[in-house]
Amino acid sequence: MTPAINAAKKAKVEYTVHEYKHDPSAESYGGEAADALGIRPEQVFKTLLVAINGDNKKLAVGVVPVSGQLDLKAIAAALKAKKVSMANPQDAERATGYVVGGISPLGQKKRLPLVLDQTAETHPTIFMSAGRRGLEIEMAAADLVKLTGAVVAPIGKA
Repeated sequence: MTPAINAAKKAKVEYTVHEYKHDPSAESYGGEAADALGIRPEQVFKTLLVAINGDNKKLAVGVVPVSGQLDLKAIAAALKAKKVSMANPQDAERATGYVVGGISPLGQKKRLPLVLDQTAETHPTIFMSAGRRGLEIEMAAADLVKLTGAVVAPIGKA
């Protein structure tokens, strides 16, 4: 059990856990998950951390489809920040309690502001890391918003 799964269980939301054998040589953790589970990459979401206004101690989370990228200007606007930059991987791991490639938007050590790409609402359920490489959790986007206090905004780009 990971903190992400425990958070979903404690909140009594509907979720499904999917496990697959992680290949350490995989180029994209999210792409690997989509391939291994046989689902469209648009339905698998990656969790990315950004530093707000250049402050590595002030982090936020962006959750976007693995088929695209995070639009830094768009997430800055959603966070009402002047600018954001990708967080240092060590800072991301320290703040969330997870390793890169297994960072889940759920059950993080510290609750950080979270922005979910609006395309999540077009799917009945979305998949995201369940807290370690090779483990995904599937749930309705509305439940993720409820559990994390997320803001939904157009932060992804193709």
